[in-house]
Amino acid sequence: MKKLLLIVLPVTLLFSCQQKETLPDTFPLKVAKAYGFENLDQVNSISYSWNVQRDSVNVFTRNWTWNIKENTVDYVGQDTSYSYSLAAETMPPADQGFINDKYWAMMPFQLAWDTGYTFETTENVSSPIKGLNTTKLTIVYGSGDGYTPGDAYDLYVDEDYKLREWVFRRGNGAEGRPTTWENEQKVGPLTFITEHRNAEGNRTLWISDIEVK
Repeated sequence: MKKLLLIVLPVTLLFSCQQKETLPDTFPLKVAKAYGFENLDQVNSISYSWNVQRDSVNVFTRNWTWNIKENTVDYVGQDTSYSYSLAAETMPPADQGFINDKYWAMMPFQLAWDTGYTFETTENVSSPIKGLNTTKLTIVYGSGDGYTPGDAYDLYVDEDYKLREWVFRRGNGAEGRPTTWENEQKVGPLTFITEHRNAEGNRTLWISDIEVK
């Protein structure tokens, strides 16, 4: 059975009790809650390293600290480091990396934070890699949102509202690469998925050094 809904949520990233009470209790929000979304008002900052295996030898790493209460980001890369405000009129080039990496590190929370997407759920769908019985949650972003507008995600969610696999489809294209979501890690009041493998079983991307303050 398919369900198609439009969700329009506040753009603000303030995690107040009022926001939690007014958000609609949709399927995407249930996924966010399964990872501790309702505890985000206890959090001042989230730090993590985003790591990707570029070939059989080299690993590329970006280190982030998102100061939620201050609305700033600290970035440490291989060649440079700096801080910037998310309220600034002009974002540095690293902000595209911050947005990309945050989706890998915190996709369940993005389902509650993001604005202006449509979503559709389809029950009893086999996940593309492991063949798990899941609910397929398809998210399609608006044509004017973000650095790469119009993107789509097929999220394969288990009965506990936990994300097990996804397929990212750029520009809502027909095809995309499936990736697993494995190895939960609870840090403070939040839960993160730290490891991602491709259809061949190779670890291609992982999140490490997570700190929640």
